[in-house]
Amino acid sequence: MVKYITRRIVGLIPTLMILLFLVVVMVELIPGDIIDLILEEKFSQNDEARIVLEHELGLDRPLVVRYFAYVGGVVKGDLGHSLWTDQPVAGMIVQRALPTIEIGVLSILIGAAIGILIGTISAVRQDSFLDYGLRSVAILGLSVPNFALATAYVVFPAIWWGVAPNMRYVGFTEAPVEHLKIIIPPAIILGISLSATLMRLMRTTMLNELRQDYVRTAHSKGLLFRSVVIKHVLKNALIPVITLLGLQIAFLIGGSVITESVFAIPGVGRLLLSSIANRDYPVIQGIVVIIGMFVITTNLLIDLSYAWLDPRIRYS
Repeated sequence: MVKYITRRIVGLIPTLMILLFLVVVMVELIPGDIIDLILEEKFSQNDEARIVLEHELGLDRPLVVRYFAYVGGVVKGDLGHSLWTDQPVAGMIVQRALPTIEIGVLSILIGAAIGILIGTISAVRQDSFLDYGLRSVAILGLSVPNFALATAYVVFPAIWWGVAPNMRYVGFTEAPVEHLKIIIPPAIILGISLSATLMRLMRTTMLNELRQDYVRTAHSKGLLFRSVVIKHVLKNALIPVITLLGLQIAFLIGGSVITESVFAIPGVGRLLLSSIANRDYPVIQGIVVIIGMFVITTNLLIDLSYAWLDPRIRYS
């Protein structure tokens, strides 16, 4: 196991280097010019001021030099400073991270619990009215995008009943109940689409496992059907579902950009959106790097969970 983890971590280094390279190149691809915006703010738009500002920001250096300078900063934990506020990017992300983490964790728990439970029930009750009903709900959850659900949650109560949800964010330490009232709705909205995807895959893998020889052998030995499903079938069926869950985490982070904007939650997603509008390159780069590292680490942990789910899997 230790050797496997070591090899996987070493194998992640090229992935991280490519990620950092894409992050640095991304600055060249973003439309617009931050230099123009800063010069407009300072009411000084001449060639000399532009040259001085480009030198201060390091934008006059070759791409390769900027890349290695950025890699060196990331290794030291330095993600640069905001071009507008001159605050450390790492500090800005940490300040906004808690609401995003809360929404992400809750949405994963909600989506996984609902998807796995409904998928299991649908497979066990195959071709029943309950199965058809649950599959119809899953298709509906896949068809409606997150931003539509978030907008409907905010707009429809105001139109139908004249009541608008509370959109003023408060911290957990200030008012725990009000904080949960703000955090839970976007978490449920993100969890709905995740649960629909997991439910369909869970049903498919469960049906495949229920037809295996070991299930028939367990039945022939007199084991209860519920015991066979919970102790044997469920664990084997979870392996591809856990894999999909790891892939879906990246999409949840992308969905948080929209939901945080709709619900006015000061999280990392909203910070990313405002930084793109202001062309604050270091902040954009820092957020992308953190998200990329988080997704890579999550998928590594999911790979390591396979041995727990299926003892037949060995890492060598």
